[in-house]
Amino acid sequence: MRENPKRRVAAWAAAGLLVALGWWIYALAWAPTPITMTAPIVWTLVRFSCPVVMVSTYLHLGVSLFWVLIANAVTYALIGLLVESLHSRTASTT
Repeated sequence: MRENPKRRVAAWAAAGLLVALGWWIYALAWAPTPITMTAPIVWTLVRFSCPVVMVSTYLHLGVSLFWVLIANAVTYALIGLLVESLHSRTASTT
């Protein structure tokens, strides 16, 4: 039984939202110490799991939490859409 692709794309978007919220909670827990390049492993994980952080640091922009949550959810939804379209193509050929 095949799930609805729209639900899976929505699940990807929810995952992106949860990832950004997780990093926000992590940053609150370590409030005096910001997540910067001084902690290279954490910084690398943040950059790869929240692409808006990579773009905002490159362009020297300050981004509010609301926009980070929205941008991360949209980014993960686009990744989910790409995965679903590739999945449907490979499933239809077999």
